[in-house]
Amino acid sequence: MSQHDMRSTVRPDPDQPMVDIADYVVDYRVDSQEAYDTARYMLLDSLACAMLAMKFPECARHLGPVVPGATMQGGVRVPGTCHELDPVQAAFAIGSQIRWLDFNDTWLAAEWGHPSDNLGAILSVADYLSRKARRDAGKALTVRDVLTAAIKAHEIQGGYALLNSFNRVGLDHVILVRLASTAVATRMLGGGKQQIINAVSQSWIDNGVLRTYRHAPNTGPRKSWAAGDACRRAVIHALNAVDGEVGYPSALSAKTWGFYDIAFKGKEFQFERPFGSYVMENVLFKISFPAEFHAQTAVECAMTLHPQVKDRIGEIGKIVLETQEAGIRIIDKTGPLANHADRDHCLQYMVAVPLIFGRLTADDYGDAVAADPRIDALRGLMEVRENPRFTREYFDPDKRYIGNSVQIFFKDGSSTERISVDFPIGHRKRRSEGIPALMAKCEAALRAHLPAGQVDRIMALASDAAQLDALPVDAFMNLYRAQGI
Repeated sequence: MSQHDMRSTVRPDPDQPMVDIADYVVDYRVDSQEAYDTARYMLLDSLACAMLAMKFPECARHLGPVVPGATMQGGVRVPGTCHELDPVQAAFAIGSQIRWLDFNDTWLAAEWGHPSDNLGAILSVADYLSRKARRDAGKALTVRDVLTAAIKAHEIQGGYALLNSFNRVGLDHVILVRLASTAVATRMLGGGKQQIINAVSQSWIDNGVLRTYRHAPNTGPRKSWAAGDACRRAVIHALNAVDGEVGYPSALSAKTWGFYDIAFKGKEFQFERPFGSYVMENVLFKISFPAEFHAQTAVECAMTLHPQVKDRIGEIGKIVLETQEAGIRIIDKTGPLANHADRDHCLQYMVAVPLIFGRLTADDYGDAVAADPRIDALRGLMEVRENPRFTREYFDPDKRYIGNSVQIFFKDGSSTERISVDFPIGHRKRRSEGIPALMAKCEAALRAHLPAGQVDRIMALASDAAQLDALPVDAFMNLYRAQGI
């Protein structure tokens, strides 16, 4: 930590973590084919999640201009709509779409989060710059440029999450979306290392938002647009930095007034590994269920048990769930659940629905399904326990498992076998199984919202990596346009 005298007016050298981010964003050359291949699927999946979100009016109402009429002709296109917005508000809209259903990619460690949230800022800035280049007879960015920015944003967000727990000091994980998006957006806008450091320092001085809206008894829909809000703030910092706004070199380490002392109990950040492409290569896809990721394997277990219990729901006497310590802290809930946001972060709810119905979809978090009395009855029979092995393997850098197990005990003394799944279909170790299912999820989402010709073109590009990578961003974004929304 800097030993700079808080009474001195001499500005210190920038805090090393901010320098390291700037060096990585400017100097690091991504040469991992696996990272690019994974990033391509991540991009397609994230926009599919955005299309799925369009069926929910609560999401759609967030996607237009900040006030009526504040559109920008030739501005950033918001996928699945006809909106054209300034890059700041577009970053909010796109980030909110991608995150709305809790169905995009995930990263789990000391901190949790969804690195593809950064696409709100990345796609907004990329489309803005590409359309501007067209008007100025310049060169548009390509999808490959977007993938490179995404790999670096994933790495920054995920790299910080490995050993630094913001949730333990009450801050929401979107603080890392803002950090990563600020860094890569500043670079995309032409900023050099000093501008990136300046912008990142502004991001840290923002501190972080509280996790209040993610936890009982206050769980609410802000958790669905919080990442979009972080993307919006990131683009503001990036635009200001390239326009000459100064930074604050000891934003982290300043005694009394810096982030470490104010928000992190005086501790410096710790890092497991240098920045590279590790996070993108190991990112977790949500493929089968729109459910908080610590519950994904629990839902798989429940789906396996459904045929055995669907006709015996009233005979169940006890359900034992074993999960990781993080899962208990985040999604173990008893008592009434107030809304969609409450239910999709409740482990017991996410197990009860597939046990009863043999499915778990976004609609299953709505009031109509939640009114089924069998769901709360089953929740009341569940015992949630930590399995120490699941917790150890959750943090193991060579595994990054997210294990859960479920066993049903009936009133007559009989029971099912204990079903246990260590890692879900979206895990790196199940890529060969997962990618075809991911692309099926993508196509179904697109066909439910976009014209057939546009979907056919997107799916053709999805099977031709070289052609997709070379596509100008403005042409790519145009494929996701919809009329009248």
